[in-house]
Amino acid sequence: MKKTIIIPVFAIIMAFMSFNFPMQTSTGYNPGDKAADFTLKNIDGSMVTLSAMKDIKGAIVVFTCNHCPFAQMYEQRIIALHNKYAPKGYPVVAINPNDTKVQPEDSYENMQKRASQMKYPFVYLLDDTQATAKAYGAQRTPHVYVLSKKDNAFTVEFIGAIDDNAQDAGKAAEKYVEKAIDELSAGKTVTTKTVKAVGCTIKWRS
Repeated sequence: MKKTIIIPVFAIIMAFMSFNFPMQTSTGYNPGDKAADFTLKNIDGSMVTLSAMKDIKGAIVVFTCNHCPFAQMYEQRIIALHNKYAPKGYPVVAINPNDTKVQPEDSYENMQKRASQMKYPFVYLLDDTQATAKAYGAQRTPHVYVLSKKDNAFTVEFIGAIDDNAQDAGKAAEKYVEKAIDELSAGKTVTTKTVKAVGCTIKWRS
């Protein structure tokens, strides 16, 4: 009798994502680097400039998208991060870096639909030239950069994942982004500066 081998769906997704599209070669930012300003189009049609955001102490810059299963798994956590930390001066700035010709599900119109459906409380910007993603060195969706602001300049404090459990927020033992912002808010140095981002590869324009 032949044995049936059952492979968990999540394992299949992980395997697929690891081979999905080549990585863009880019050094990007490291913790301690100054982050360049950017101006990108929001889902409401307005242009959002990072440095023009008022009364902020920093930002949670998240490269994310509509279609990626990992982005979808983290979606409610990204919303929760904004709701918790925007009042403390650290809003989420979500950026879709994907080439929409490669992945039509991430088109500007579909961004608008997704944001409306999920009631995003944060800006959701389209990086249509992919210049911002390349400058940051983003490789995955989601890929997070926690920034602090001083004298209208932004410094990269943390790079990586939101936490250590993509599948189940309730089982996350390490909440990297929360820890980083809590330390910054307390006037402390961020102790965990980088962790590996887990997600779909960014769909780069060929």
